[in-house]
Amino acid sequence: MTTKTDIKSKNNTSRLLYIDNLRILLTILVILLHLSIGYGAPGDWYYNEEGQIGTVSSIVMTLFVALNQAFFMGFFFMLSSYFSPNSLDRKGSRLFLTDRIKRLGIPMFFYALILNPLLEYALEIFNGFEGSFWQALQEGYFRSIGLGPTWFVEALLLFAILHVLFHCIKPSMPGRTEGRAPDNWAMVPFAIGLGLITFVVRIWLPVGWWLEPLHFQLAHFPQYIALYIIGILAYQNNWFGKLTDRQGRTWLWITAGLIILFPVIFVAGGALQGNLDPFIGGWHWQSLAYSMWEELMCVAVVITLLVWYRNRFNNQGKLGKAMSSAAYGTYIVHAPIITLLALTLSGIKMDLTLKFVLVAPVAVAFSFLVGYLVKKLPVARAIL
Repeated sequence: MTTKTDIKSKNNTSRLLYIDNLRILLTILVILLHLSIGYGAPGDWYYNEEGQIGTVSSIVMTLFVALNQAFFMGFFFMLSSYFSPNSLDRKGSRLFLTDRIKRLGIPMFFYALILNPLLEYALEIFNGFEGSFWQALQEGYFRSIGLGPTWFVEALLLFAILHVLFHCIKPSMPGRTEGRAPDNWAMVPFAIGLGLITFVVRIWLPVGWWLEPLHFQLAHFPQYIALYIIGILAYQNNWFGKLTDRQGRTWLWITAGLIILFPVIFVAGGALQGNLDPFIGGWHWQSLAYSMWEELMCVAVVITLLVWYRNRFNNQGKLGKAMSSAAYGTYIVHAPIITLLALTLSGIKMDLTLKFVLVAPVAVAFSFLVGYLVKKLPVARAIL
Protein backbone atom coordinates (compact mmCIF):
# COMPACT_ATOMS: atom_id res chain seq x y z
CA MET A 1 0.00 0.00 0.00
CA THR A 2 1.41 3.38 -1.04
CA THR A 3 1.37 5.68 1.98
CA LYS A 4 4.91 7.06 2.11
CA THR A 5 5.15 10.67 3.18
CA ASP A 6 7.15 11.73 0.16
CA ILE A 7 6.48 9.49 -2.82
CA LYS A 8 9.28 9.28 -5.35
CA SER A 9 8.43 9.01 -9.01
CA LYS A 10 9.55 6.11 -11.12
CA ASN A 11 11.94 8.53 -12.80
CA ASN A 12 13.91 8.74 -9.54
CA THR A 13 12.90 12.32 -8.82
CA SER A 14 11.16 13.83 -5.85
CA ARG A 15 8.73 15.71 -8.10
CA LEU A 16 5.17 14.48 -7.64
CA LEU A 17 4.55 13.64 -11.27
CA TYR A 18 1.08 12.28 -10.56
CA ILE A 19 -0.01 15.84 -9.68
CA ASP A 20 1.33 17.05 -13.03
CA ASN A 21 -0.56 14.21 -14.71
CA LEU A 22 -3.73 15.17 -12.85
CA ARG A 23 -3.35 18.71 -14.20
CA ILE A 24 -3.15 17.24 -17.71
CA LEU A 25 -6.35 15.28 -17.08
CA LEU A 26 -8.19 18.31 -15.72
CA THR A 27 -7.06 20.46 -18.67
CA ILE A 28 -8.40 17.82 -21.06
CA LEU A 29 -11.71 17.76 -19.18
CA VAL A 30 -11.99 21.56 -19.44
CA ILE A 31 -11.51 21.33 -23.22
CA LEU A 32 -14.05 18.52 -23.54
CA LEU A 33 -16.60 20.26 -21.34
CA HIS A 34 -16.51 23.47 -23.35
CA LEU A 35 -16.58 21.55 -26.63
CA SER A 36 -19.58 19.52 -25.44
CA ILE A 37 -21.50 22.71 -24.62
CA GLY A 38 -20.90 23.82 -28.18
CA TYR A 39 -22.42 20.55 -29.35
CA GLY A 40 -25.63 20.47 -27.36
CA ALA A 41 -24.74 20.01 -23.70
CA PRO A 42 -26.31 22.52 -21.28
CA GLY A 43 -24.29 25.65 -20.62
CA ASP A 44 -23.07 28.91 -22.11
CA TRP A 45 -20.24 29.04 -24.63
CA TYR A 46 -18.97 31.22 -27.47
CA TYR A 47 -20.52 29.04 -30.17
CA ASN A 48 -23.50 26.68 -29.81
CA GLU A 49 -24.14 24.69 -32.95
CA GLU A 50 -27.73 24.06 -33.96
CA GLY A 51 -28.69 20.47 -34.61
CA GLN A 52 -30.49 17.38 -33.43
CA ILE A 53 -29.77 15.64 -30.16
CA GLY A 54 -31.86 12.73 -28.86
CA THR A 55 -33.24 12.28 -25.36
CA VAL A 56 -30.69 9.64 -24.37
CA SER A 57 -27.83 11.69 -25.80
CA SER A 58 -29.13 14.76 -23.97
CA ILE A 59 -29.12 12.87 -20.65
CA VAL A 60 -25.60 11.56 -21.29
CA MET A 61 -24.28 15.01 -22.22
CA THR A 62 -25.98 16.57 -19.19
CA LEU A 63 -24.44 13.92 -16.94
CA PHE A 64 -21.03 14.56 -18.50
CA VAL A 65 -21.29 18.30 -17.81
CA ALA A 66 -22.70 17.83 -14.30
CA LEU A 67 -20.08 15.25 -13.35
CA ASN A 68 -17.22 17.46 -14.51
CA GLN A 69 -18.67 20.61 -12.99
CA ALA A 70 -19.05 18.78 -9.70
CA PHE A 71 -15.30 18.41 -9.18
CA PHE A 72 -12.87 19.51 -11.86
CA MET A 73 -12.53 23.23 -11.16
CA GLY A 74 -12.51 22.68 -7.40
CA PHE A 75 -9.81 20.05 -7.95
CA PHE A 76 -7.87 22.59 -10.04
CA PHE A 77 -8.01 25.07 -7.15
CA MET A 78 -6.82 22.43 -4.69
CA LEU A 79 -3.86 21.34 -6.83
CA SER A 80 -2.98 24.98 -7.51
CA SER A 81 -2.83 25.82 -3.81
CA TYR A 82 -1.01 22.63 -2.78
CA PHE A 83 2.50 23.99 -3.38
CA SER A 84 1.69 27.57 -2.34
CA PRO A 85 2.82 27.24 1.31
CA ASN A 86 6.27 26.01 0.29
CA SER A 87 6.60 28.69 -2.39
CA LEU A 88 5.47 31.42 0.01
CA ASP A 89 7.92 30.28 2.70
CA ARG A 90 10.83 30.16 0.25
CA LYS A 91 10.18 33.42 -1.62
CA GLY A 92 8.58 35.57 1.02
CA SER A 93 5.37 37.53 0.60
CA ARG A 94 6.65 40.17 -1.82
CA LEU A 95 8.41 37.87 -4.27
CA PHE A 96 5.62 35.28 -4.07
CA LEU A 97 2.97 37.87 -4.92
CA THR A 98 5.10 39.36 -7.69
CA ASP A 99 5.47 35.90 -9.21
CA ARG A 100 1.71 35.27 -8.95
CA ILE A 101 0.91 38.58 -10.63
CA LYS A 102 3.31 37.74 -13.47
CA ARG A 103 2.16 34.16 -13.99
CA LEU A 104 -1.54 34.81 -13.48
CA GLY A 105 -2.16 38.48 -14.20
CA ILE A 106 -0.33 38.75 -17.52
CA PRO A 107 -2.08 35.74 -19.17
CA MET A 108 -5.43 36.95 -17.83
CA PHE A 109 -5.06 40.43 -19.35
CA PHE A 110 -3.63 38.99 -22.57
CA TYR A 111 -6.73 36.85 -22.94
CA ALA A 112 -9.18 39.61 -22.02
CA LEU A 113 -7.62 42.35 -24.15
CA ILE A 114 -6.33 40.38 -27.16
CA LEU A 115 -7.57 36.81 -27.52
CA ASN A 116 -11.17 37.41 -26.51
CA PRO A 117 -11.75 40.43 -28.82
CA LEU A 118 -10.19 38.52 -31.73
CA LEU A 119 -12.40 35.53 -31.02
CA GLU A 120 -15.49 37.74 -30.77
CA TYR A 121 -14.55 39.30 -34.11
CA ALA A 122 -14.20 35.87 -35.73
CA LEU A 123 -17.68 34.99 -34.49
CA GLU A 124 -19.07 38.24 -35.91
CA ILE A 125 -17.48 37.43 -39.28
CA PHE A 126 -19.03 33.95 -39.14
CA ASN A 127 -22.43 35.54 -38.45
CA GLY A 128 -22.15 37.86 -41.46
CA PHE A 129 -20.36 40.96 -40.22
CA GLU A 130 -18.38 42.53 -43.07
CA GLY A 131 -16.56 45.36 -41.32
CA SER A 132 -12.97 45.52 -40.14
CA PHE A 133 -11.72 44.52 -36.73
CA TRP A 134 -11.43 48.16 -35.76
CA GLN A 135 -15.00 48.82 -36.84
CA ALA A 136 -16.14 45.92 -34.69
CA LEU A 137 -14.24 47.36 -31.74
CA GLN A 138 -15.81 50.77 -32.22
CA GLU A 139 -19.30 49.30 -32.36
CA GLY A 140 -18.98 47.06 -29.32
CA TYR A 141 -15.48 47.15 -27.86
CA PHE A 142 -16.42 46.68 -24.24
CA ARG A 143 -18.56 43.69 -25.11
CA SER A 144 -15.44 42.22 -26.71
CA ILE A 145 -13.38 42.44 -23.53
CA GLY A 146 -14.08 39.29 -21.54
CA LEU A 147 -12.24 36.91 -19.26
CA GLY A 148 -13.78 33.74 -20.66
CA PRO A 149 -12.17 30.68 -19.03
CA THR A 150 -9.48 32.86 -17.44
CA TRP A 151 -11.92 33.72 -14.65
CA PHE A 152 -10.16 30.78 -12.98
CA VAL A 153 -6.79 32.53 -13.26
CA GLU A 154 -8.34 35.71 -11.88
CA ALA A 155 -9.78 33.80 -8.91
CA LEU A 156 -6.41 32.15 -8.25
CA LEU A 157 -4.77 35.57 -8.15
CA LEU A 158 -7.40 36.84 -5.72
CA PHE A 159 -6.95 33.77 -3.50
CA ALA A 160 -3.16 34.19 -3.61
CA ILE A 161 -3.50 37.79 -2.41
CA LEU A 162 -5.72 36.66 0.46
CA HIS A 163 -3.24 33.86 1.26
CA VAL A 164 -0.42 36.41 1.50
CA LEU A 165 -2.49 38.67 3.75
CA PHE A 166 -3.20 35.74 6.07
CA HIS A 167 0.48 34.83 6.00
CA CYS A 168 1.38 38.37 7.06
CA ILE A 169 -1.08 38.19 9.94
CA LYS A 170 0.13 34.74 10.99
CA PRO A 171 3.63 34.30 9.50
CA SER A 172 4.74 31.36 11.65
CA MET A 173 3.00 28.33 10.17
CA PRO A 174 3.76 24.80 11.39
CA GLY A 175 6.01 22.61 9.28
CA ARG A 176 4.85 19.49 7.52
CA THR A 177 3.39 17.10 10.06
CA GLU A 178 3.25 13.35 10.43
CA GLY A 179 0.03 11.49 11.11
CA ARG A 180 -2.99 10.19 9.29
CA ALA A 181 -5.01 11.85 6.58
CA PRO A 182 -8.68 12.58 7.35
CA ASP A 183 -10.70 9.37 7.39
CA ASN A 184 -14.00 8.78 5.65
CA TRP A 185 -15.94 9.71 8.78
CA ALA A 186 -14.44 13.19 8.52
CA MET A 187 -14.82 13.47 4.74
CA VAL A 188 -18.54 12.65 4.65
CA PRO A 189 -19.59 15.41 7.10
CA PHE A 190 -17.31 17.82 5.22
CA ALA A 191 -19.06 17.01 1.93
CA ILE A 192 -22.52 17.25 3.51
CA GLY A 193 -21.69 20.55 5.20
CA LEU A 194 -20.30 21.95 1.96
CA GLY A 195 -23.44 20.79 0.16
CA LEU A 196 -25.65 22.64 2.65
CA ILE A 197 -23.60 25.83 2.32
CA THR A 198 -23.81 25.53 -1.47
CA PHE A 199 -27.58 25.12 -1.26
CA VAL A 200 -27.91 28.23 0.92
CA VAL A 201 -25.75 30.31 -1.42
CA ARG A 202 -27.82 29.19 -4.41
CA ILE A 203 -31.05 30.37 -2.81
CA TRP A 204 -29.99 33.88 -3.81
CA LEU A 205 -27.20 33.20 -6.32
CA PRO A 206 -28.36 30.35 -8.58
CA VAL A 207 -26.23 28.44 -11.05
CA GLY A 208 -25.85 30.56 -14.17
CA TRP A 209 -25.77 33.90 -12.33
CA TRP A 210 -22.46 35.64 -13.01
CA LEU A 211 -20.85 38.38 -10.96
CA GLU A 212 -19.63 40.85 -13.57
CA PRO A 213 -17.15 42.21 -14.46
CA LEU A 214 -15.25 39.59 -12.41
CA HIS A 215 -17.08 36.87 -14.36
CA PHE A 216 -17.45 34.70 -11.26
CA GLN A 217 -20.28 32.17 -11.01
CA LEU A 218 -20.68 32.42 -7.25
CA ALA A 219 -22.93 29.36 -7.01
CA HIS A 220 -19.78 27.22 -7.25
CA PHE A 221 -17.47 29.31 -5.09
CA PRO A 222 -18.17 27.60 -1.74
CA GLN A 223 -16.46 24.53 -3.22
CA TYR A 224 -13.65 26.52 -4.83
CA ILE A 225 -12.82 28.35 -1.61
CA ALA A 226 -13.04 25.19 0.49
CA LEU A 227 -10.79 23.14 -1.81
CA TYR A 228 -8.25 25.94 -2.13
CA ILE A 229 -7.93 25.91 1.65
CA ILE A 230 -7.86 22.10 1.70
CA GLY A 231 -4.95 22.20 -0.77
CA ILE A 232 -2.93 24.33 1.65
CA LEU A 233 -3.78 22.08 4.59
CA ALA A 234 -3.03 18.99 2.49
CA TYR A 235 0.50 20.26 1.88
CA GLN A 236 1.07 21.17 5.53
CA ASN A 237 -0.05 17.69 6.63
CA ASN A 238 1.02 15.69 3.55
CA TRP A 239 -2.49 14.31 3.15
CA PHE A 240 -2.04 13.32 -0.49
CA GLY A 241 0.66 10.82 0.44
CA LYS A 242 -1.29 9.47 3.40
CA LEU A 243 -4.57 8.61 1.71
CA THR A 244 -4.92 4.82 1.80
CA ASP A 245 -5.70 2.49 -1.05
CA ARG A 246 -8.77 1.37 0.86
CA GLN A 247 -10.09 4.94 0.88
CA GLY A 248 -9.54 5.09 -2.86
CA ARG A 249 -11.57 1.92 -3.41
CA THR A 250 -14.35 3.03 -1.06
CA TRP A 251 -14.80 6.39 -2.76
CA LEU A 252 -14.63 4.76 -6.19
CA TRP A 253 -17.75 2.76 -5.27
CA ILE A 254 -19.37 5.90 -3.91
CA THR A 255 -18.59 7.65 -7.21
CA ALA A 256 -20.28 4.86 -9.15
CA GLY A 257 -23.33 5.02 -6.90
CA LEU A 258 -23.62 8.79 -7.28
CA ILE A 259 -23.40 8.51 -11.08
CA ILE A 260 -26.33 6.07 -11.00
CA LEU A 261 -28.22 8.37 -8.63
CA PHE A 262 -27.88 11.45 -10.84
CA PRO A 263 -30.51 10.54 -13.49
CA VAL A 264 -32.85 9.35 -10.73
CA ILE A 265 -32.72 12.79 -9.06
CA PHE A 266 -33.20 14.65 -12.31
CA VAL A 267 -36.05 12.49 -13.58
CA ALA A 268 -37.83 12.68 -10.21
CA GLY A 269 -37.35 16.45 -10.22
CA GLY A 270 -39.03 16.89 -13.60
CA ALA A 271 -35.96 17.49 -15.75
CA LEU A 272 -37.35 15.47 -18.66
CA GLN A 273 -40.30 17.85 -18.78
CA GLY A 274 -37.90 20.79 -19.02
CA ASN A 275 -38.34 21.75 -15.38
CA LEU A 276 -34.67 22.61 -14.74
CA ASP A 277 -34.98 25.88 -12.83
CA PRO A 278 -35.60 24.23 -9.41
CA PHE A 279 -32.24 22.46 -9.71
CA ILE A 280 -30.14 25.58 -10.13
CA GLY A 281 -31.22 27.40 -6.97
CA GLY A 282 -33.96 28.68 -4.70
CA TRP A 283 -35.98 27.01 -1.94
CA HIS A 284 -36.48 23.75 -3.84
CA TRP A 285 -35.75 20.17 -2.85
CA GLN A 286 -34.20 19.70 -6.29
CA SER A 287 -31.60 22.39 -5.55
CA LEU A 288 -30.83 20.82 -2.18
CA ALA A 289 -30.51 17.36 -3.72
CA TYR A 290 -28.31 18.64 -6.54
CA SER A 291 -26.08 20.63 -4.18
CA MET A 292 -25.60 17.61 -1.91
CA TRP A 293 -24.98 15.31 -4.88
CA GLU A 294 -22.46 17.74 -6.35
CA GLU A 295 -20.31 18.10 -3.23
CA LEU A 296 -20.40 14.39 -2.38
CA MET A 297 -19.38 13.68 -5.97
CA CYS A 298 -16.57 16.22 -5.67
CA VAL A 299 -15.08 14.55 -2.60
CA ALA A 300 -15.56 11.08 -4.08
CA VAL A 301 -13.88 11.80 -7.42
CA VAL A 302 -11.04 13.86 -5.92
CA ILE A 303 -10.06 11.11 -3.47
CA THR A 304 -10.46 8.38 -6.08
CA LEU A 305 -8.27 10.19 -8.62
CA LEU A 306 -5.63 11.19 -6.07
CA VAL A 307 -5.13 7.61 -4.90
CA TRP A 308 -5.37 6.13 -8.41
CA TYR A 309 -2.92 8.58 -10.02
CA ARG A 310 -0.53 8.43 -7.05
CA ASN A 311 -0.32 4.65 -7.31
CA ARG A 312 -0.40 4.21 -11.08
CA PHE A 313 0.61 7.41 -12.83
CA ASN A 314 3.52 8.85 -10.87
CA ASN A 315 5.71 8.73 -13.98
CA GLN A 316 6.02 10.50 -17.32
CA GLY A 317 7.40 9.79 -20.75
CA LYS A 318 8.32 12.40 -23.34
CA LEU A 319 4.70 13.03 -24.31
CA GLY A 320 3.63 13.39 -20.68
CA LYS A 321 6.43 15.86 -19.97
CA ALA A 322 5.52 17.90 -23.04
CA MET A 323 1.82 17.95 -22.15
CA SER A 324 2.60 18.81 -18.54
CA SER A 325 4.75 21.79 -19.50
CA ALA A 326 2.08 22.93 -21.96
CA ALA A 327 -0.96 22.43 -19.71
CA TYR A 328 -1.21 25.99 -18.40
CA GLY A 329 -0.69 27.54 -21.81
CA THR A 330 -3.23 25.11 -23.24
CA TYR A 331 -5.79 26.24 -20.70
CA ILE A 332 -5.23 29.88 -21.69
CA VAL A 333 -5.53 29.33 -25.47
CA HIS A 334 -8.03 26.45 -25.70
CA ALA A 335 -11.18 28.58 -26.04
CA PRO A 336 -10.30 30.22 -29.39
CA ILE A 337 -8.79 26.97 -30.65
CA ILE A 338 -11.85 24.78 -30.11
CA THR A 339 -14.27 27.54 -31.11
CA LEU A 340 -12.51 28.17 -34.42
CA LEU A 341 -12.33 24.41 -34.98
CA ALA A 342 -16.09 24.12 -34.41
CA LEU A 343 -16.74 27.03 -36.80
CA THR A 344 -14.53 25.39 -39.44
CA LEU A 345 -16.47 22.11 -39.16
CA SER A 346 -19.90 23.73 -38.87
CA GLY A 347 -20.74 22.88 -42.48
CA ILE A 348 -20.61 19.14 -41.70
CA LYS A 349 -24.11 18.19 -40.59
CA MET A 350 -24.57 15.15 -38.36
CA ASP A 351 -25.89 14.14 -34.95
CA LEU A 352 -24.31 16.54 -32.48
CA THR A 353 -23.32 13.86 -29.99
CA LEU A 354 -21.55 11.87 -32.71
CA LYS A 355 -19.88 15.05 -33.92
CA PHE A 356 -18.64 15.78 -30.41
CA VAL A 357 -17.14 12.29 -30.14
CA LEU A 358 -15.36 12.67 -33.49
CA VAL A 359 -14.12 16.22 -32.96
CA ALA A 360 -13.05 15.79 -29.30
CA PRO A 361 -9.67 14.04 -29.94
CA VAL A 362 -8.75 16.62 -32.58
CA ALA A 363 -9.72 19.49 -30.27
CA VAL A 364 -7.62 18.13 -27.40
CA ALA A 365 -4.59 17.37 -29.57
CA PHE A 366 -4.67 20.70 -31.38
CA SER A 367 -5.16 22.68 -28.16
CA PHE A 368 -2.15 21.04 -26.52
CA LEU A 369 -0.08 21.49 -29.67
CA VAL A 370 -0.79 25.22 -29.74
CA GLY A 371 -0.22 25.43 -25.98
CA TYR A 372 3.13 23.69 -26.40
CA LEU A 373 4.20 26.02 -29.23
CA VAL A 374 3.14 29.09 -27.24
CA LYS A 375 5.16 27.82 -24.28
CA LYS A 376 8.24 27.74 -26.51
CA LEU A 377 8.03 31.47 -27.26
CA PRO A 378 10.75 33.41 -25.37
CA VAL A 379 8.35 35.77 -23.61
CA ALA A 380 5.76 33.12 -22.79
CA ARG A 381 8.42 30.71 -21.47
CA ALA A 382 9.11 33.01 -18.53
CA ILE A 383 5.41 33.41 -17.72
CA LEU A 384 3.72 30.08 -18.49
